[in-house]
Amino acid sequence: MIEAARQRLIFALDVDSCEVAENWAEQLHDRVGLFKIGKQLFTRCGPDIVRRIQERGGEVFLDLKYHDIPNTVARATVEACRLGVKMVNVHALGGPTMMRETVAAVDECCAAEGLRRPILLAVTILTSSDQETLRAVGIERPVEEMVPHLARLAQQAGLDGVVASPREVPLIRQVCGADFVIVTPGVRPAFAAVDDQKRITTPQDAITAGADYLVVGRPIAKAAEPRAAATAILEEMAQALAGKARG
Repeated sequence: MIEAARQRLIFALDVDSCEVAENWAEQLHDRVGLFKIGKQLFTRCGPDIVRRIQERGGEVFLDLKYHDIPNTVARATVEACRLGVKMVNVHALGGPTMMRETVAAVDECCAAEGLRRPILLAVTILTSSDQETLRAVGIERPVEEMVPHLARLAQQAGLDGVVASPREVPLIRQVCGADFVIVTPGVRPAFAAVDDQKRITTPQDAITAGADYLVVGRPIAKAAEPRAAATAILEEMAQALAGKARG
């Protein structure tokens, strides 16, 4: 179960240096399944950082949360496919048309160019957001309604899954079924600090609830022994996976 857990663990490369990112890839490529490259690192290092991580044995989740007019998002996501990323996301608040056109463009490109089709995800509500945050931007529906609503829109548009708080995983499963991919940030093992996440849970609880992939950053990066911290998280995930298999 450790290998199954490893494939589901995503390490967040929330760093501002290409060299630091490469060092993490070298140190952790046998402990995590993917490395998440977000806006900071991508803006600093450019697309080449994806290739550098791949050269060091790491798969990449390109976490840029594309949100723009449909044609722009579709073209950007196609370029992510050409980089060879395993996973990439758009923002569900961009709407059904944006998501549908992105799926169509990705499918056409991958078929025509013989590329591996990445897992296409939609971001629902950021884990740093709570009801007060939503209300401030004019969204009156509660998080518990918005997240499954956006997830269902993504599924209907043809996307493979969503990024969502682990606390909303059961709600998403109810409306989207067992085969819909759910990637959950906001995961904190017991030994780690909460930091700025507001809707969090433990790795074991997230897997038990039905999450497919877990994103973990600071609990590993800030640990005195990062590889040991990653191993502890894997063991917790593996225990939860074994429990689900028995169930």
